[in-house]
Amino acid sequence: MSTPGQSSTGSRRRASEASTGPLRVRSVVGLAYDELRAMIVDGRLRPGARVGQAELAEALGISRGSVREALRRLAGDGMVVFEVNRGFFVAEVGLERVLERLEARLLLEPGIARLAAERRNDADLDALRRAVAGERTARSAAAAHDASRAFHAALAAATRNDALTRIFDSLWIADVGRRLLASRRSQPDWQEADVAEHEELLEAIEEADGERAESLMRGHVESAWRHWARRTPAGADG
Repeated sequence: MSTPGQSSTGSRRRASEASTGPLRVRSVVGLAYDELRAMIVDGRLRPGARVGQAELAEALGISRGSVREALRRLAGDGMVVFEVNRGFFVAEVGLERVLERLEARLLLEPGIARLAAERRNDADLDALRRAVAGERTARSAAAAHDASRAFHAALAAATRNDALTRIFDSLWIADVGRRLLASRRSQPDWQEADVAEHEELLEAIEEADGERAESLMRGHVESAWRHWARRTPAGADG
């Protein structure tokens, strides 16, 4: 039997837990969202795959409700889709969606390049150089893609703007990019040309030339957009 003092202590503890409960729930959902998103981005959850809520809840050590709420957020981001009586599935990204993402990148990344040139530090420059070197020596499409993505991600990080970094990340999902890159790799000089454009961008960033970096990035992303736009069937929407 508890003493009055113990009862009072227990009451205070319960009151404290109750007051922090909603914060903890939101934190768990946020962590689940981050983990599920990472699983989609790095290819552990493939496009078209069914997302098992019970299995994920057990694997992550959280409730199914937290997983469900995280999935709803991902659905709002367009990364998963919900089908009635079937559940959540990782979104397939077809040509139309690829062009939408490239159009968004065309508006976003030139500004990212300008800010990166103005705000980068030595660590950012080292990350950019490593990415260029990695792409130059890549011996597979996946490795070339990942190094290319790392270069763009390092530019976003150099802006010191977390919102821009998150937006960039949502526009370039690694697994989708790897599969789509197989088409561009059919062009014998694609990798060499991509590395050369990244080297020009790196030079502008090193020289803190924001205007040149912005212009180079616009041309760089436009090249990718034109490649995929040519593949749109005649008469197709978008």
